[in-house]
This record gives sequence, structure tokens and C-alpha cells, in this order.
Amino acid sequence: MSTCSTVSRELDEPVAGTAATARTWLLLEQPGPWGAKALTSSHLDPALGRALEAAAKGTGVRIALIRRPGRHADCRVPATRRVYVAHTVPGNVWLHEATTADPGRLLDLDFAALGRGEPGSFATALGGRPHEGEPLALVCTNGKRDRCCALLGRPLAAELAASEVDGVWEVTHLGGHRFSPTVLVLPYGYAYGRAEAHSVREALHHVREGRVLVEGCRGRSAWERPGQAAELAVRTAVGEYAAETLSVVRTDDAGSGWEVTVAHTDGRRWLVEVARGASLPPRPESCGSVLGSPARMDVVAVHEITAAALAS
Repeated sequence: MSTCSTVSRELDEPVAGTAATARTWLLLEQPGPWGAKALTSSHLDPALGRALEAAAKGTGVRIALIRRPGRHADCRVPATRRVYVAHTVPGNVWLHEATTADPGRLLDLDFAALGRGEPGSFATALGGRPHEGEPLALVCTNGKRDRCCALLGRPLAAELAASEVDGVWEVTHLGGHRFSPTVLVLPYGYAYGRAEAHSVREALHHVREGRVLVEGCRGRSAWERPGQAAELAVRTAVGEYAAETLSVVRTDDAGSGWEVTVAHTDGRRWLVEVARGASLPPRPESCGSVLGSPARMDVVAVHEITAAALAS
């Protein structure tokens, strides 16, 4: 039986520039089954889920539910739940953690401040502290959202957990079902598509060293999608893999695409031409959906901006 992920793989659809966008990720442990819209269709109080969605809207914070890999028929909710919050913008990257017996306390958070990269309310409301363990690898496994996430994501999460890879969680939704298995690595916020256990281990090894694995990377969630593709193109062009060195500082709409300015902490800058394309032939963006032509970000050229041009 053909699935959206097998069709995408057969058509060799590029993954760069397809990551979900969020400056800050807020993750709440919620065992048990998840529905397609997990914040309001799980064992979490749906009224709380709706309130959290409303509080996060427009702030740059994306909320997701997480659970440990394994069976989830109707798991008992633990007395305390793990909560993580991560800010992914270069120059102010952090990952904090807390535990809470009352997920309603999340409504005490200052979502606008979290979106700006200010963690103060997380400490105040939940007693949060900087995360001192391994980086997190979040594997999308929500089969009610798309069956590829269950068929491909759950075995990947189980394999990583069985091999005692620390920091592995299942997560409700990362977008891009057709690139399953999809994985988000925190704190830097780089997403990966068509992931395999060895590539996730490699990505985590890179994170521990403050670097980025470019192979299979969909982009950094801190940037909009043209910026994601542009940043990865610069990394590949100049061989720069340190996670904190590059930032997307400007994106201009050029009609048929975008002109994206990528800056290095050493002062160098590049102008990246990104074409606005459509994936052909038509293919399903999700299993069971009608055929469509998903948007794609094709990097046309990478130009280093000279010192003279910067001075003018």
C-alpha cells in the first residue's frame, strides 16, 4: 500500500526548508493515546488544551505533547509530569526543564516573553531550571495525525530507546508527514526527515559538540522556510557546521522567490536566492489527502557579500 512518505521518497522530494516554524518549543508530558489534534483530544483536559493554544497564538511559542516510547493503550498519568521549554534563536539558545503535578500551571507562563527568549516565567510558575542532561530527540509518532508517523516513527523511537539513547521522546506533531520519520533535536531546533536511528545518534553527537548535522536536515525552526533553506545552503557552501554561528537576518520577497541574507558571527554575510517552487508531479501531502503540489524552497545561488558592498 502506497503512503505519502513512500511517494515523497520515490520522487526524491527535497527536505530542506520544510521544518515547522517556532522560536520557542513548550513540551508537556502526556501519556496515553493522542488524537489528531492532541492538545484537545488526549487525556489532557480539552479546556486546558484550548486555553494553552489561545495563550500561545502569535507569540512564537509552539506547544506539543510528549511521551516516552512504548505502548500507549491507556497509560496511567504520572503524579508529576515533565515539562520542557526551549528557545532556538542563535545567540540565546537554551533548554529548561521542570516537573509539575498540575499542568494548569502552564497558563501562568508569560508566552510572549518565552517567545522572545526570556525564561523567567518558566522558573517562577513551575520552578524550572536549565536542563543539564542530554539534548532531546523528539520523534513524531502520532498515527491519528498521519499513519506514516505511526508506521515509521514509533519503530524509530522504540529502536532508539532500546539502544539506550538518552533524551528520546515521542511527540505529537512536527509537520511534514511525507518526510516520516521526522525528528526535532533540541535545544538548537533543527528538524530532520526520513530519519534513521544511526542518523539521529549522529545528530545528537553533533549537538553535544555544538554543531549541526546537515544531511537529512529540514531546517532550523527559528527561521521561516525560505530562511531554513538559505541557512542550510550557506552551511554546505562554506563548510560551516557550528550551530551558533549563522543567523537569518533578512528575508525579502522577490516575487518568484526570496532574497535571504544570512550573517556569520565573524562579520561575513551571504545573499541567498531562493526560488518559490511547487513539487511536481502532484502527490499527497498526507496519507488520505487529495493530490497537491507542496511548496518547495529551491536555492538558486549563494553570493558572499563583500566588505565593500557592506560598507556602501
